Amino acid sequence: MEFAGIGGFIVLLLDIWAIVSILGSNAGTGSKVLWTLLVIVLPVLGFIIWLIAGPRSSRAAL
Repeated sequence: MEFAGIGGFIVLLLDIWAIVSILGSNAGTGSKVLWTLLVIVLPVLGFIIWLIAGPRSSRAAL
């Protein structure tokens, strides 16, 4: 039972990191909204899709 709690917490942290990165990217507002909704509605799958194809933060380009 503890693994489920730890796994859920890890997914939550990864999703928060993804959302912060999306909001800090140079993408347009509409794109940011769609990516954020994808990560919120589908936490695991949305994170994986964002990791592969999502916008990168402006700090990553430096």
